[in-house]
Parts: sequence; structure tokens; C-alpha cells
Amino acid sequence: MNVLAIGCHPDDVEIACAGTLAKCVQRGDKVIVCHASTGNLGHVIIPPDELTVIRGNEAKKAGSLAGIEVICAGFDDLEIYVDNRQARDKMVDVIKYANPDVIITHNPDDYMPDHTAVSRLVFDASFTATLPNYYLDNPKYSTKDTPPAKVVPIYYMDTLAGVNFVPTDFVDISDVIDLKLEMLECHASQLVWMREHDGIDFADMVKTCSRYRGYQCGADYAEGFRQAQYYLKGTTKRLLP
Repeated sequence: MNVLAIGCHPDDVEIACAGTLAKCVQRGDKVIVCHASTGNLGHVIIPPDELTVIRGNEAKKAGSLAGIEVICAGFDDLEIYVDNRQARDKMVDVIKYANPDVIITHNPDDYMPDHTAVSRLVFDASFTATLPNYYLDNPKYSTKDTPPAKVVPIYYMDTLAGVNFVPTDFVDISDVIDLKLEMLECHASQLVWMREHDGIDFADMVKTCSRYRGYQCGADYAEGFRQAQYYLKGTTKRLLP
């Protein structure tokens, strides 16, 4: 099975669903993670151009720990805030490249404009990518000669700290919680700054949230998801591990 997880920033997937993706790899799935934005505005001191390279390398390092392919759609922070054809076409290109059987992305009701924009963008592009006669205008992103994508279920991953999110599905990640945290720690440009300057142990917060989701489903640690309930997006199969 092909699994595509699309987060906004390079560390969003590690926060919300890295344990699940690691278990997908373990059961034999091909997993691709795409961060839509470079995360270039995610630091107080490091300038955007330099941070783009740093965060891209951090994301690839994190993915390599679990056998996950990591790609970037290449937009800067807040560039996809307003719906636009370029953003949709690039996401169509990503979806057709990954040829997923299931897509995981942000919840439509999240705390950051970039997250909610990506959620909507993925939903729109997942439909557009299935249209055989939709050709992209920009040759750089063109997948004209690629078969259309399948209509597949979408699962929304947890919000930060689980605010306003009620899962419909849980994945027991007790056996990969250490790997999840190791992947998260690869994002040193974010975690080290928060520890040293803000006094925030972000990894501990993520572990605590996983522990809380575990309490809800009878596991030591878990990740929660909500399946998108739309026509043709349903399935009788258990797609999450």
C-alpha cells in the first residue's frame, strides 16, 4: 500500500503521525511525506534562506530513521494562505507522484492559517488529481503523461495538543514511541531553540499528548485520526496500522 502524509511544515508530521507512518513502513507500505512549506519563517534568528536548507535536511534525516521518503512542495510560509492555481497544481503533482491508497493531512480546523490552508488544498487536489483530462499549465509541474490518481480516503491527523479534535481512529504506537521522538528531535532548529530560549520541552509535550491518546484507547501511547466523511471517501477496510 502507498501512504502519503502531507504536512505544512517540516516537523508537523513528526508531531502528529510519525509513529503511525513508522508502523506503516514496518508492515511493508511505501510511505512518502511531503511538507508543503519550507518552514522558512520558523525561527527568530536564522534568516529564511538559511533556515530553508536547515529544515529540509532535518526533515530528510527524520524520514531516513523510519525508511520514509521525504519531499517538499517548495512553498514558503504563508504562500499558500490564499487558494491559488499554482499551489493546487503542485499538490496534484505530488499526489500523482505518490499514487497513494490513503492520504493523511492536517485537520481542517487547526490553530494556524498555514495548516488549515494545506488541509483544504490537499482535499481539493486529491479530487483534481483523479481527473484524466486535467492538464497542468506549468511544464515544471506537469503530470500530463501520468495516469490519474485514485479516489482514496483521507485521514486528518491530530491538532497540536489535541485542541478541538475528537479522533474516530487510533493507532497504538507504544512500540515506536522512542522512534517517533527520535524523529522529532531531528528538527533541532525548532526544539533546541524552544528549550534554550522559551523554556519549552516540546518533545515532552508531544510524548504527553501521545500518552493521553493512549489512555483514550487502552494503549500506552497512541496517535489519533479522524476520517474525512465525504462521498466516495469512505471505506470498509482498515487502512491505518
